[in-house]
Amino acid sequence: MAAVDEDDKYRAPALDKGLDILELLAGTEEGVSQAEIAKMLDRSPNEIYRMLDRLVRRGYVLRSNGDRYELTLKIFELAHARPPIQRLVSQATPVMRQFARQAQQSCHLVLYDRNVLVVAAQVESPGYWGVSIRVGSRIGPVNTGSGHVFLAFASPEERRIMLEEQVDGATETLLPSLSERLKDVRAQGYESMASLQSRGVTNLSVPILGPLGTVLAALTCPYTERLDNHSAPDSNAVLQLLIAAGAEIANRPGLKD
Repeated sequence: MAAVDEDDKYRAPALDKGLDILELLAGTEEGVSQAEIAKMLDRSPNEIYRMLDRLVRRGYVLRSNGDRYELTLKIFELAHARPPIQRLVSQATPVMRQFARQAQQSCHLVLYDRNVLVVAAQVESPGYWGVSIRVGSRIGPVNTGSGHVFLAFASPEERRIMLEEQVDGATETLLPSLSERLKDVRAQGYESMASLQSRGVTNLSVPILGPLGTVLAALTCPYTERLDNHSAPDSNAVLQLLIAAGAEIANRPGLKD
């Protein structure tokens, strides 16, 4: 008898089907119909209907009045119920609010979890406008200030794992120039770079360091110059406030245990 493939030895078809649906919905911005899901997953409408029904009943998926399906925030809530993440976010949030008031800028906290950089917390600018990143957003390690902070303080093996997730082999061409940039980030303890996503925004990012010197999170301010308020801190002053906020979060008693 032929040896059983290790990948198929413990298959759970029903579980795979449910995970396929969740991953599909996670990659869509608008609701998807049952027929569209069945077609995209190459499944029959009946088996998709049964699985969707269970996911709706368990609160992972929402069915709209137009018979379209989309993810709820339940998975996000479950992830944040994990004690380390919950503790970090709860300890960081008051400091982030204080920073936003003093700097008159928004800020967000980025975590690295299972090869993905995710925005875990966000505090808006106290003014009537500002640049913000949606909580739960995934961001890239190569083209963002937060990503540069994680790469700069990572071990060679950790950096390799983070970079190999990039698509189309982009890291092989970016890595030589990026390597020099990361040396500067590590030496100065922060990143300050023009946003590669939004014109007129400067990404200021600092690491939240753990007791052993590893990066627990990155605290980032998408700085924009205030033309309507000449008393607002400039970019250098905001950077100093951000560095102080990062150090304060790292030294919170709840994170040093």
